[in-house]
Amino acid sequence: MELDPLLLARMQFGATTLYHFIFVPLTIGLSGLVAVMQTAWVRTGDEKYLRMTKFWGKLFLINFAMGVVTGIVQEFQFGMNWSDYSRFVGDVFGAPLAMEGMLAFFLEATFLGVWIFGWDRLPKLVHLASIWLVAIGTSLSAWFILAANAWMQNPVGYTINAERGRAELTDFGAVLLNPVALVTWPHTIFACYLVASALVIAVASWHLARRNEKPLMRTSLRLAMVTALVAGLGLTVSGDALAKVMTDVQPMKMAAAEAQYDTESSASFSLFTIGSLDGSEEVWSLRVPNLLSFMATGSWDGEVEGINDIQALYEQQYGPGSYVPLVPVTYWSFRLMIGLGMVTVAVSALGLWLTRRGRTPDSPLFWTVALWTMPLPLVGSLFGWVFTEMGRQPWIVFGEQLTRDGVSPNVPGWAVLTSLTAFTLVYAGLAIVEFVLLARYAKAGPPVLAAGPDPDDDDTSDPQDPGARRPLAFAY
Repeated sequence: MELDPLLLARMQFGATTLYHFIFVPLTIGLSGLVAVMQTAWVRTGDEKYLRMTKFWGKLFLINFAMGVVTGIVQEFQFGMNWSDYSRFVGDVFGAPLAMEGMLAFFLEATFLGVWIFGWDRLPKLVHLASIWLVAIGTSLSAWFILAANAWMQNPVGYTINAERGRAELTDFGAVLLNPVALVTWPHTIFACYLVASALVIAVASWHLARRNEKPLMRTSLRLAMVTALVAGLGLTVSGDALAKVMTDVQPMKMAAAEAQYDTESSASFSLFTIGSLDGSEEVWSLRVPNLLSFMATGSWDGEVEGINDIQALYEQQYGPGSYVPLVPVTYWSFRLMIGLGMVTVAVSALGLWLTRRGRTPDSPLFWTVALWTMPLPLVGSLFGWVFTEMGRQPWIVFGEQLTRDGVSPNVPGWAVLTSLTAFTLVYAGLAIVEFVLLARYAKAGPPVLAAGPDPDDDDTSDPQDPGARRPLAFAY
């Protein structure tokens, strides 16, 4: 059987990208939550917040390390499996990636080291600033990466050099301020905080169900639930803006997301649809009247283009061929992205109600539900990326380069299959390591406080004096 290098290269890139993105939202979201916890400690002096910072900070560090390893491996594929794509977009695509590495990643990595080794060595405010700079750095990294991806969705700020057969950068500002990037970035950041909140909710619920560290875990739980509600609201607003922008720049993707084959006004949004096996016809659906028109155009009676009309238009613009993505994949990934996130927000709202005014639920059912909610927003985020990338097909750069034209021409299928198998085995091992480490330290609970030096302490009392004042530090 002949191995298809294009199919295998797509499988490998999809697998490594989705695997890497498991760690990205946790890194971004946890960095911000840990910074908030440490700020609360610096402002109040309450050791509860200090222990929270150390506990959740350790989980953040484990996840950060895994994210760095998988991110480095991912970028090698551009040269190995997608050399024609790299040659075509290198002048444009390389600029935001270089800024991500030299500016954002160095910022977060440098100050993460300061934060790790600065305990009891730096003044509190300086040490606090280091974790905030880490949180800012992670968000900046997301901006540059999303700007590069947005260029693939909506190419701007470039010209095509016909002689060299490549895109050349003409306006870097246009690339960074791409309309798609402007709405994708906040949408992604809110999703990251929802994912991180779900982890905190799950771990805190596990401890509270066993009545461990009740004051600390209850505070962590409510902080995460409030964050989840804010993130859910942000996802709704930014998602609405993103849908409108994508309707303008990639109408086929949004039509496929709804399985909308014919152009119509006052279009309804289907919550659930049963279609034919080939995905070309609707058999039955549950619909919300006019909602699709509002999502796509901002008007309840706006006109939404259908797949058939867009396909005919693209054939005129780009030549014969199918420009329709896999409709079942785009349809269901779009709904699973939304639905799984909404479940997490609903559980958070319920949890805030049940824990109001100092209450702690006694029902094991709630703690079980909260625990098993943990993977839902993460899986929803992964489905969001599946929708984003699969909905762009058959383009690798929309309107400029087809996916089949970006694959390395001289890499045989067996070579791609070999690397795909190797990456799968290595990543499976890394997944086990990540899960075991997170589970071990999550179950161990917050660290115990022990006596130690405080860089802000001006007390010169004799340390041998039993009555001397001793500040608090951490012992792991």
